[in-house]
Amino acid sequence: MTVPARPPALPPGPTPSRGLAWRRWLLGTFPGRSLLIGIVVKALTWTIEAAGGTLPPVLEAVDMVGSLALIFVCAYGLTRLAFWARRRLLWRVRRKLILSYVFVGVVPVLLVITFFLLAGLLLFFNVSSYLVKSRIRSLTDQAQFLAQTTAVELQRSPTASAALETLERRQSSAAVRYPFVSLAVVPVSGLTCEVEPARAARVPRTLPVTLPVTTGPWGHLDAPSTLPKWVACDGFAGLLAYSVPPTAGDPRAHTRLVTRAVALPEMPSPTWAVVLDLPLSQVVEQRITEETGIRLGEVTAIPFGTRENLLPVAGRSVEPVPPDPLGSDQTLSLTTQRWVAFLDYVDWASGTASGATLAMRINAWTIYDRLSAASASVGEMNFGQMLLAFLALVGGLFLVIQFVALVIGLLLARQITGAVHDLFTGTQHLRNRDFAYTIPVRARDQLGELAESFNAMTGEVTTLLGEVAEKGRMEQEMHAARDIQQKLLPPAPKDIPGLTLAAFCEPAREVAGDYYDFLPITDTMLGVLIADVAGKGLAAGLYMAQLKVIVQSLARLHHEPREFLIAVNKVVAQNLDPKSFITMTYGVVDLDRRELTFARAGHCPLIHVPGGAPPGLGRASVLAPDGLVVGLKIDNGELFEGMLQERTLPLAHDDLVVLFTDGISETMNEAFDCYGEARLAKVIEQYAHLPFDQLRSYILAELRAFAGNADQHDDMTMILMKVG
Repeated sequence: MTVPARPPALPPGPTPSRGLAWRRWLLGTFPGRSLLIGIVVKALTWTIEAAGGTLPPVLEAVDMVGSLALIFVCAYGLTRLAFWARRRLLWRVRRKLILSYVFVGVVPVLLVITFFLLAGLLLFFNVSSYLVKSRIRSLTDQAQFLAQTTAVELQRSPTASAALETLERRQSSAAVRYPFVSLAVVPVSGLTCEVEPARAARVPRTLPVTLPVTTGPWGHLDAPSTLPKWVACDGFAGLLAYSVPPTAGDPRAHTRLVTRAVALPEMPSPTWAVVLDLPLSQVVEQRITEETGIRLGEVTAIPFGTRENLLPVAGRSVEPVPPDPLGSDQTLSLTTQRWVAFLDYVDWASGTASGATLAMRINAWTIYDRLSAASASVGEMNFGQMLLAFLALVGGLFLVIQFVALVIGLLLARQITGAVHDLFTGTQHLRNRDFAYTIPVRARDQLGELAESFNAMTGEVTTLLGEVAEKGRMEQEMHAARDIQQKLLPPAPKDIPGLTLAAFCEPAREVAGDYYDFLPITDTMLGVLIADVAGKGLAAGLYMAQLKVIVQSLARLHHEPREFLIAVNKVVAQNLDPKSFITMTYGVVDLDRRELTFARAGHCPLIHVPGGAPPGLGRASVLAPDGLVVGLKIDNGELFEGMLQERTLPLAHDDLVVLFTDGISETMNEAFDCYGEARLAKVIEQYAHLPFDQLRSYILAELRAFAGNADQHDDMTMILMKVG
């Protein structure tokens, strides 16, 4: 079969220029018009504002409309860009698989790692805040302890000199550990406390000194002169905040903290109290850093909850403050971060609490070393360090496994998508009718089997196309042979007075094995022949063509049907395949004598319907004289001659004689039941009075109705002959 060529493509039309396309978009689409309106409105309003004018309310509304139009165009453009990117990026299966693997295998891992990192940072932040606050609380407790012990010793001082010596000694001993510590003894009035009578009797009620008395530098704040009314009998221990003003060397203001403790003597009406200030100096901060691994920074007063935001009181700097206590030159990393601790400080005058933040720099490794330093050690590493090293090993192994899984996933995705791409390329070649293209087989797996199946399919398609082409050629040749065969079958003669003839042949295939012929003998004698070659198709058609030559040659020599068939049998038996045979009926119509002389060589009987009587009276007769088929090589023809009978049938006006092949009488339905000669005789008898065209139509209609959906299995040939 020749593949029809594709119709020529139409010549491409004129492509619009880029400028024309932009003009159409600006003027013909809603986003384009919105962009144009927004630009015009913005240009107008900017021109008015640049000229120094003030936009009236109407123009402000118009300017808002222009802004909304530009925002709409931007959103539209971003949406179109997103769809374009999605279509371009996700068109290939490889990108889809890689992206799906990233979302399924990589993104969850990154999210888990990020979650644990954030959880670890928050844990270290909270632990760091707790450590700093606990150290400051410990410092506050230490200050309260020093104040209480100083108060106890002052209660036992009998003289003024002893009291002053006690203050100096307590201050100097505390200053060794806490620089800039300061003490003050202030008068107290109007305070009543509950004290056991026995203890109150042993404690002197007043000090033998003139109050207030101070000792220590008191460089940060002025020493208090009285005790505020909000301080109760159990004293006070907490933080105070004071502000250090800018100086010539440091133009910034700083907020500093000081731990203040108040202790009162055990008496029903205390008349004095000890006030101890312990500033958070650099020495104290360094000690906290050494204990916790956390470096302290600046203090910032902030509102704390619903309480009043009190500003720190004015104070002084007892030591130079570094520009950046946390060290701005230090590069922050994942293990070194900045955080804040929230602290409470008290206003000394009113006792109102407020909040402050203490900046700090956290090093996770340093804090971890501080926390795990007390654990057992094995060699140079303690248990915490060993545990951390084990976790690092597991984490590294996890990352290696994840990387290997990522590489394997990408390789598998590449292999799968490569096979899909090969299949896509193969289908493109098939679409272009390139059936010789084969897909490379890259692996011995299911995808490789699929590629091999595709290659086998293309090979089978090529073979099928060749077979289809060959079948088409054969069909064309068979159609040509059918046309030739139809030309070999003569038309019924119409110029014979007193005799009307009609014949038709419907092959079961392209070429039939049935044959009929009209052989003129004299002006008043006509030979009528009908034959059926065993089998169907081209072989039967070739035998039929050969038979035509034989019968036309012998018909001129033998006018009697019996002699004619004997002569035909002798010739055919010498040239026919031993496995084949031919059935035949030959009759001679003598119009002068009004008779039909015929002989039957194994063929179907003929049906005779006498004329002149009404239809339906059972007047059709089936005539079947004896005779053997033509072409059997049993002997030299003696058996054929002995069995062949000749019979003469008188003909009257309107007599109908029908000759047919077994393709008509042996028509089968779906149940494999044969139509039979009796049914055929009844149909012919019923419609014998009709013209031949109508009679033929009724006979074929009855046959098709009987066969139903069954296929035609044999050639159907019939000769109709009526005496006029």
